[in-house]
Amino acid sequence: MATLADTETAPAPTALAGQRWLFIVTILTGSFLLFLIQPMLARMALPRLGGAPAVWNSAMLVYQALLLAGYAYAHRIAALGRRTQAGIHIGLFALALLWLPVGLAGFQPPTGAATAIWVPWLLLASIGPLFFMVSAQAPLMQRWYALSGQRGEPYALYAASNFGSFAGLIAYPLLVEPMLTLNAQSTLWSALYVALLLLVAACGWALVRAAVPIGQPDHSAEIATTPAPALHEKLRWVLLAAIPSGLMLSTTTHLTTDLVAMPLIWAIPLGLYLLSFTVAFAVRRAPTKAITLLTPSVLLLCGALAFMTPGNAVLVQLGSSLVLLFAVAVALHGEMYRTRPAPEHLTNFYLMMSIGGALGGLFCALIAPLVFDWTWEHPILILAAAALIPQRRLFSIGEEEIFGPTGMRRVSIGIGLLALAVALYIALKLPLDIGTERILLLGVVIALGVLVIGQRLGYVIVVAALLIANGGLYNAQLSWDGLRTRSYFGIYSVNASEDRRLRWLSHGTTMHGMQLMEDPTRPISYYGATSGVGLAFSRANELYGPRASIGVVGLGTGTLGCYRREGQDWRFFEIDPTVIGLSKNGGYFSYLDRCAPNVPIKIGDARLTIAKAAPGSIDMLAVDAFSSDAIPVHLLTRQAFDVYARALSRDGMLLIHISNRYIDLEPVLAAEAGARGWAIAKRSDYTGNAEEADGLRASHWVAISPSAAKLRALTGPINAGEPIAFTQPDWSPIERREGFTRWTDDFASILPLMHLWRR
Repeated sequence: MATLADTETAPAPTALAGQRWLFIVTILTGSFLLFLIQPMLARMALPRLGGAPAVWNSAMLVYQALLLAGYAYAHRIAALGRRTQAGIHIGLFALALLWLPVGLAGFQPPTGAATAIWVPWLLLASIGPLFFMVSAQAPLMQRWYALSGQRGEPYALYAASNFGSFAGLIAYPLLVEPMLTLNAQSTLWSALYVALLLLVAACGWALVRAAVPIGQPDHSAEIATTPAPALHEKLRWVLLAAIPSGLMLSTTTHLTTDLVAMPLIWAIPLGLYLLSFTVAFAVRRAPTKAITLLTPSVLLLCGALAFMTPGNAVLVQLGSSLVLLFAVAVALHGEMYRTRPAPEHLTNFYLMMSIGGALGGLFCALIAPLVFDWTWEHPILILAAAALIPQRRLFSIGEEEIFGPTGMRRVSIGIGLLALAVALYIALKLPLDIGTERILLLGVVIALGVLVIGQRLGYVIVVAALLIANGGLYNAQLSWDGLRTRSYFGIYSVNASEDRRLRWLSHGTTMHGMQLMEDPTRPISYYGATSGVGLAFSRANELYGPRASIGVVGLGTGTLGCYRREGQDWRFFEIDPTVIGLSKNGGYFSYLDRCAPNVPIKIGDARLTIAKAAPGSIDMLAVDAFSSDAIPVHLLTRQAFDVYARALSRDGMLLIHISNRYIDLEPVLAAEAGARGWAIAKRSDYTGNAEEADGLRASHWVAISPSAAKLRALTGPINAGEPIAFTQPDWSPIERREGFTRWTDDFASILPLMHLWRR
């Protein structure tokens, strides 16, 4: 098949030649809207649908299906005549105005309806036509650009598309969400859609003006002047698109699971992925060529850190993971651009790219959590990248002439096997800590990898050797021993101290409970006897009588179950069924089996399940769902507190765990308590070395109650301002932050609450 490297296509005559800016602005606006609507709709849907994985998996499938459908539509309509294309597309774009203003459809799911059916139906009914039309405009506008006689490379406009996507990505969490209510966001998006319709109409006018006069035949829909892409070329485009798409998601999972669970960190890999398109599809080829030349060496250096155990040089791992993703994405996307077809096959090219991106996303988002117990998709995709990236020898000492092509392949395989032997020695004989011998031997393996750049099989073997040497075998052993499990909510690891006295559950980099093996019914970690929740639950009978009703949101290891006393009515609310297998019925943690074996566990999103509780049926409700980087905002809005208030008894009490390294939730709770006239107090429980040796950890709990008298009965006199020692079970007041707006389902943002670190 002839590509653009070999073929020049004569532009159609046009009176509007030189209107490149019009097509750029149109493509940029559409891509901006596409990336803006997805987080916006998620915020709209969360209160109604909850955060269960089945909901968001269904949503992702809807987005992918609409995107593919949009690209397929663009490919199909591009085969029609110019006037026909413009008329149909602008007409359908205008028809989608009926779905404005953008928002969730008003209907409720029928009783007993399957999530896999009604969630896609709800999303399709809400934004289906809008998302479909906007997703089609990027490839179609590039095709129109080529047909309307504009000067310049049409494929370069894809750089504008991804710049628009990147702008939408960062605009939502940094500007749109913190500044606008959901109603205002909907108005903004709807107005931009109308503006996009006008831009598309202007591009259509340029296309029609480029057409032959009425009454003469329009040959733009006739057979293309270059052969259609062959099947093997299409499959290669799919692969070249799938690897960066999957690697972007696996890098995000790797960062948040094994390195640092920081809010909004997911935006960095996605931003680099989008930026790679801008670089790879740019008219200036020098940056792409330079990055592609260096990518094999970058993959050797950075890929060696993919399996590195947590805690070792976290910032180095973070930086190397992001550099690896960007280099590989630029190299593979650049190879796609190099082999692009002539403009008449442009929409076919983008359809294959869309299929590849969808396959990479489905592999990481849906298949990997079901098949793997850890982020094994990450090293798999690194190896796949090693097999696909373009490779050129950085230097030569004449070995090709000495051994010949066949001999050189054999030599490269031998070098790869030598690297594998060194890697096995490192993995089996050396400690995991960074040491001089480990660094030197890893340097030897990397040097062997540089020698075989350009010999694909030998190179892949060396990359595999590096993965094995630097933590791969260790991680494989953890999986083999069954100490990890995975769900759509993340990866859970069971860990133990060197003396085996302590065992704890980690969800990514966040600890979710510990157990002291020599005293297995003693609550520890964030839930010790002097923590806010420990002080409250240990006095439940005194405060609410011997038949106190207690609810806990977030099961974890089940530690709080050991505050249960005979006659009390307890229930847990847990969104992830995987956690139950770790904490009950002979799992790794025995709190529930020992202290609360018959306590019911309600599975599902806490806000939705608590809403089903009888009014006034809970005296004390502990909410322990905010210690990781992913804050479930919908559990802290005014509407969520309406649900809690309905379920609580008249003088009931909320106990909310706000220990978090990156987000200060005190202003949210203070604003909510102030708006309701409820009493509020905080208990910060600090630990020393002796307490930490027994598994106690610093914690911050907030108690809120509509009854000031009931709260005073728990806290006693509140000391203001002074630091609280670990041995003093005192409480302190929480002051309202001036100007902080109460969170609602319509307006909430974590951005003003983020800080770098908090102990």
